[in-house]
This record gives sequence, C-alpha cells and structure tokens, in this order.
Amino acid sequence: MTHHPSPRSRAQPHTLLPDVPAERIPRHVAIIMDGNGRWATQQGLPRLFGHRAGAGSVREVVEGAMQLGIECLTLYSFSLENWKRPKDEVEGLMRLCLMYLEGEREEMRRQGIRLRIVGSREGLPADVLQAMDDVTTTTASNRELTLCLAINYGSRAEILRATRELALRVARGELAPEAIDEQAFSQHLWTAGLPDPDLLVRTAGELRVSNFLLWQISYSELYVTDTLWPDFSRKELAQAVRAFAQRTRKFGGLSLGAAAQASPGASPA
Repeated sequence: MTHHPSPRSRAQPHTLLPDVPAERIPRHVAIIMDGNGRWATQQGLPRLFGHRAGAGSVREVVEGAMQLGIECLTLYSFSLENWKRPKDEVEGLMRLCLMYLEGEREEMRRQGIRLRIVGSREGLPADVLQAMDDVTTTTASNRELTLCLAINYGSRAEILRATRELALRVARGELAPEAIDEQAFSQHLWTAGLPDPDLLVRTAGELRVSNFLLWQISYSELYVTDTLWPDFSRKELAQAVRAFAQRTRKFGGLSLGAAAQASPGASPA
C-alpha cells in the first residue's frame, strides 16, 4: 500500500467541475451508501422501496464519476453484517443486486466501465454469483472507469483472510517473513491492484466507517453529508470532490508552508 497518490494518467476535461484542475480530482472515491431505510420511512414506504430508489442513485453517481474524471469508484453495496437483517429484506437486496448487474451490463460495456467485485463469495445466491462473473468478464478490458462493488464485504474479514494467506505462504516456504511489507499485504486483500481511496464519502450523516476498507482508507480524506443515499446526485458528488480539492494532504508530513516555517533559512517554494 502506498501512502502517496500516483500521478494521474488522464488529463481529460471533467465537465462537472471545469474550474478544478485535473490533478486535484481524486483518483479513487469510495462511498458508504447509507440512508435508504430512513428515506423510505420518511416517504411512508417499506424499507425495500428505499433500496430500490438507492439503485437509481448508483447510476447517477457512476455517470457523475465519469464526468469528473474519477478513475475508480467503490460502492459499499452489501456488508457481511447485513445478513443480520430480516430475511425478506436480505432477499430483496439480493434481487436488486441481480437486477442491477443484469440491467447495467450492456451500459457498462458501452460506456467503457470495468466492473470489479470485492468481498466474499460464500453465501451469495448462485444467480448473483453468475451475474457478477458474467459482467466482470464482459467488461474486463474497459478502461474509462473501474466500478468496484463491495458485496458481502467486511474489512476485518478481508484483513484476517490476507493474514491467513500470508501465514500459509510463510509456512510453505514460499515467502520469507521479512518480505511481508505493506505492499505484500495489500496484494492479498480483495482490493489488490486498486489504488487506495483518496476520498471516502458517507451519506446520511453517520460518523463511522462501518468496517469498510479499514486498511485502505488509512490516509483517505473523509466527507460526510446529511443527504440520504436515494437523494445523492452527481451534484452532491461534485460538492464532495470540490471539498477534497480544497484540502492539503500531508500523509503524516508537513504542508509546504509549514515545512518552510519549520526549516530556518528555507526558501519558499
């Protein structure tokens, strides 16, 4: 895992925030999509209607991410803890997941979106697994945007899984213990090959990360909005990105101004 952002490989114009330089746009945005149930309750509807409305926001935000020039978008779709919800709600969420994957496959292919799934396959319905595999294969060569859906995901489980895999490799003599560094560990996570999120967005005003990408968000900027997920639009995404662009990321060091003050005789940049 690298703490410092990689140079952006694309300098294409981003139409939602034309005044923000491309290098200030986050490469990777991760979103905890929260508030579907509260949205439905406010409308006097069953919770599942909120999840259906939230599915519409997924398409809206994916399109917004492409307009902004974001390279990778990760959405927390279904956590390992979500199995604790009522059976009818879980079954409804699985149906929505299947409908989304089947309904968006051709659109992803047409727009150049590459689908990536992170999470455990254990316990997921066979038809959902098949749809995940079909869309992943169909879109594997796309390069405009990587859409990463965290389905049946939990960060602690991910970290434990990576630890066990590394321990087995050491036990088999394939890997020396001293060779296990942050990069080696990251390569055993479900997110292997993806850049760490620059920006983590949470909707519905909750101030917690809910077992999401705990390793990967070590140096992510956080942005929390009171907007419920079904009401979250590309305009809201642009506001989060603008807030990100205005921040100074130090990765444990000092900003340029602070560094100059801390070093007597240092010349201003």
